[in-house]
Amino acid sequence: MSQSADAAPAGSASPERLISRDEQMGVRLLFLARPDKRNAMTPAMLEQLLAEIERFEVERGSEQGWALLIGGEGRSFCSGFDLKLCATQPGTAETLLNLLSRCIVALRRLDAPTVIAATGNAIAGAAALCGGADCAVGDREGLYGYPVLRLGLSPAVSAPFLMPKAGDGHARQRLLDVGLLKGEDAVAAGLLTHAVDWPEDVIPKSMKLVRAMAAKPRHAFAATKQLLRELDGASDPARVAAGLAVSLATARSPEMNDRLSEFRK
Repeated sequence: MSQSADAAPAGSASPERLISRDEQMGVRLLFLARPDKRNAMTPAMLEQLLAEIERFEVERGSEQGWALLIGGEGRSFCSGFDLKLCATQPGTAETLLNLLSRCIVALRRLDAPTVIAATGNAIAGAAALCGGADCAVGDREGLYGYPVLRLGLSPAVSAPFLMPKAGDGHARQRLLDVGLLKGEDAVAAGLLTHAVDWPEDVIPKSMKLVRAMAAKPRHAFAATKQLLRELDGASDPARVAAGLAVSLATARSPEMNDRLSEFRK
């Protein structure tokens, strides 16, 4: 391919430019592609992302389908849910929560290496998505966290996935605190696994990590991931359902409806 392996691919985008995708040296690349909206999540975007992750799971035995990297076009990985849609189209927040939970579970179910290149920002639902990957790479000036409580929406959908990575104390603080953390602090808090100095370094670092993991013997790598899933309990259906149920309940509340009023203007 003529595209540099260390640059975000132009790829082929959906008609809505939600996700672009490409393959490089055995790594499947998926890129959220609404850069004008900071890649804010829509139902169509998450439906397509889920379909791509599930397709990757089926094809992962192929030479070009062993490792997965997810990134975002532009200077922001993802700003979370599209709040304008949530405010103006009833039921959108609930749909997004359901799809987000399914995407995270699908990511965690993969036995192959997975890395998220969280350039610039990974906020709310985007921070939750990072919890599904083996590694999440950000940059030192990027912003990461769960500010959705101030909108009346509980980030509990993230709790089953964040707690095993961050520990009870860090997870509790992040889920109850609407503040955002910069790269190195986000690593210390368990939101990211790596932080680089500059946004343009995120993709190269992410590619280096995913290729290093992909070079490991596949059977041993897969067996290790299977054990880790059993030990951390994050993918336990009851825990996943409990977290999602709390977030869904708040998404239907008058409190959130009132807080979203500013986005209806």
